[in-house]
Amino acid sequence: RGKLEVADEGTVFLDEIGDMKPGLQAKLLRFLENREIDRVGGTRTIRVDVRVIAATNRDLRQAVKAGAFREDLFFRLNVVTITLPPLRERAEEIPQLAEFFLKKHCLEAKKPVMRISPSAMKMLAAYPWPGNVRELQNAIERVVVLKTGEVLEPEDFSLQPINPESGEPDGLDRPFHESVEYHKREIIRRALLRTGGSH
Repeated sequence: RGKLEVADEGTVFLDEIGDMKPGLQAKLLRFLENREIDRVGGTRTIRVDVRVIAATNRDLRQAVKAGAFREDLFFRLNVVTITLPPLRERAEEIPQLAEFFLKKHCLEAKKPVMRISPSAMKMLAAYPWPGNVRELQNAIERVVVLKTGEVLEPEDFSLQPINPESGEPDGLDRPFHESVEYHKREIIRRALLRTGGSH
């Protein structure tokens, strides 16, 4: 049985729907229209009753305009839209998320539950998290694996330094070629800021 059949009378969650290949988009649209599936190698059609929740970090309207996402599938999925702001706009949630991930990864690593010092928590709350919740979770997991003590301090986290002008991580800790590209873009961005956007 496939996932849609297993989810009958329940909910199926489709993550990163914006990256779905065109052939699969057509199959999903057909399923959403008639709520029927055919097992691979099967001989009969099976009716399935599921609630579908889809998520993406892409702008699907732009993807439709670019021809990368089917318009009919977009409108079929876009019944109720919930927009989740980036983590930097929900800084008040960072302490709870950090504590949740800390307990989770300590348990998985079979380590005593660690705690985050107030100064480290302040640093986590101030960081812009360009990678959102996944980046926060990875940062916590990394420190749990590497730390031997019980209290996590700011220096235990290997976060990229913040560029004071942009409020974003700077390019110093990136691989060489990526760092060069970053600094080229920064030079152009600052020049445009100085000239009011004219060139």
